[in-house]
Amino acid sequence: MPTWVAGVAGTLALSLISAYCFLLLRCRGAGHPFGPHSKPWAVTVIVSTAAISTALGVAAVAAAHHVRAAYVGLVIPSALWLGKAPAQRRRRRGRLLARRLAGYVALPLRRLDDRMGDDLQDWCDTRSKAAAGKPQWIAGAAQYYYNQAARRLKDDQAREELNRWRESIQHKIKIVQMIGRGDHPKWLQDALESHPSTSDTHKYDVGDPPRLARRLQAEAQNELHLFLSSVYRHGHHKLLIYPFRPPSPRTNRRSGP
Repeated sequence: MPTWVAGVAGTLALSLISAYCFLLLRCRGAGHPFGPHSKPWAVTVIVSTAAISTALGVAAVAAAHHVRAAYVGLVIPSALWLGKAPAQRRRRRGRLLARRLAGYVALPLRRLDDRMGDDLQDWCDTRSKAAAGKPQWIAGAAQYYYNQAARRLKDDQAREELNRWRESIQHKIKIVQMIGRGDHPKWLQDALESHPSTSDTHKYDVGDPPRLARRLQAEAQNELHLFLSSVYRHGHHKLLIYPFRPPSPRTNRRSGP
């Protein structure tokens, strides 16, 4: 195999790895780039970026007549990371070559962002709807997903945010259950005032318990969706769906004598 062919192949391989790593950095905290809807666009971005990087590296070698010039193509995928920065920062610090590459991959990146949003929405909807059947499932889901995600989060602020949502969800479901038991309005009022999320007496009226229960359950359901969105964005996109439902038992049919 000619030396230049091996050089091009090596540059392409390194460019693919570099593009993959920078794409993961770009999407960190935003979603999963390899979900069902987003994966084709992620692959498109990686391959197109690596191809451009390799072509520029080969062109640099031909112009400079030195193999080290190929490394120019290996730094091009960093444009994916620069693409995450604000436009003003890119104009101030981004290099012309990186900005041009970002322009070439801008359309696939926009499609990738859209499909990542679709994946996030589907993931959250599936888990939110699964827990919507009973009030206690909503509270149980918040606790389950918190246990799975919080212990692996290195960001203390993100963990505290999840904890606030979990406490709010469980608090509101607790009051829904109190209403279901027919607890005295005074107890309901005390419970509402005991937590910041329900302390606004003008917003929550104990005079109409059924309406209050519906409102609190709807708010808890919405908060669970926001909770799940945050969990997904922090990389926990492989969690099982709560509540766990065992498969329906098969009916054994016995043939007659």
